[in-house]
Amino acid sequence: MKDLSIKKLYYSISEVSKITDVEQYVLRYWETEFEQLKPQKNRAGNRIYTNKDISLIMQIKNLLREKKYTIEGARNILNDGKVEEKQVEEEEIPVDLFSVAPTKGNKKDRPSLRKDLEEIKSTLEFLLSKL
Repeated sequence: MKDLSIKKLYYSISEVSKITDVEQYVLRYWETEFEQLKPQKNRAGNRIYTNKDISLIMQIKNLLREKKYTIEGARNILNDGKVEEKQVEEEEIPVDLFSVAPTKGNKKDRPSLRKDLEEIKSTLEFLLSKL
């Protein structure tokens, strides 16, 4: 079993589906509709998502499911850049990257950006020491 206690740089489509509570086929469909959502693929051809991709998926989900925009309307908002980082921080369902399930809670329940960056730094330093 995978150890998801540390943050990862890349996530599989199944992990992203569980984190965002969006079905895998919907994620693949959104790739065709939103030009900003283009996850990389590994050598085997599997999609690998970054934290930035997950944030974008949460924005799209919010626009389509919470604010009831059409796909075209959501696409226009994303293209115009009207979705600000502030809106992402106030998400109803914050992404808990320590687990594979979405967490319910408010902004106060999420770790701070500084703490996240420090954890990433320590993980990278550990990996560097192993090289």
